[in-house]
Amino acid sequence: MKQRIVLAAAAAVALTFTACAPVTIARINQDPSRFRNRTVHVDGTVVTSVGLLRTGGYQIDDGTGKIYVLSRSGVPSSGSRVSVTGSVVSGAEVLGQALGTAIIEHSHSVK
Repeated sequence: MKQRIVLAAAAAVALTFTACAPVTIARINQDPSRFRNRTVHVDGTVVTSVGLLRTGGYQIDDGTGKIYVLSRSGVPSSGSRVSVTGSVVSGAEVLGQALGTAIIEHSHSVK
């Protein structure tokens, strides 16, 4: 019985860490429908950023591609290395300009 509990706990931990593993931007851009409305983790460098009153957006590049991130918790400055967790959306539009595939940020940290 104890072995089953330990095995189940180990499986849960492994699944949690697998779900948190970074995804490349190229993978997201190649098949956005696979990631749509799913939470992803992406690491990259901020290429451009625009913010006003703790909201805005920024574009990150991980070396495999670029993607826009929409934020309501502040915007990191250009050149910053960041880890972003958020939900992938397709057809994102800001101020009438289509962004295509983007990430709606749940959180980010500057490295």
